[in-house]
Amino acid sequence: MARVKLTVNGSEVSREVEDRTLLVQFLRDHLGLTGTHVGCDTSQCGACVVHLDGHAAKSCTILAVQAAGASVTTIEGLADGDRLHPVQAAFREHHGLQCGFCTPGMIMTAVDMINRHAGRLDEKTVRHELEGNICRCTGYQNIVKSVLAAADEMRPGLSLSGLQAAE
Repeated sequence: MARVKLTVNGSEVSREVEDRTLLVQFLRDHLGLTGTHVGCDTSQCGACVVHLDGHAAKSCTILAVQAAGASVTTIEGLADGDRLHPVQAAFREHHGLQCGFCTPGMIMTAVDMINRHAGRLDEKTVRHELEGNICRCTGYQNIVKSVLAAADEMRPGLSLSGLQAAE
């Protein structure tokens, strides 16, 4: 057993875990943050994407002990109550989800993508960067549309942590 201390969604947490506990299991089972989904357990689907020290990471490939001392943001950490993050708002407005299972990972990947590209994205880049995230319900058209809309909104001076009021 190991004691893992890290910051999750802005709050410091500390728990005893088995050495083999994956970060996704730590978030879901030890902290009750079930927005991070387990889809495949093999790093293929992207449903488990979180931000680890500000960068997208598949939490099914990282041991909780490896994340000790790090800062983790989950899908629950993007919104501020009723105020959605611009990417969450764009997914809602442009129907970038269907069943919703892949949506948290898609959104977390999109936030990281927009950050790395300073909001300057085109359809080809978005499609390429989403290759590590699988959606079994859609043809990705509305997901891509959502990411591009969020990137356009966030580019003109909004910080990436800027929030938009929910309607």
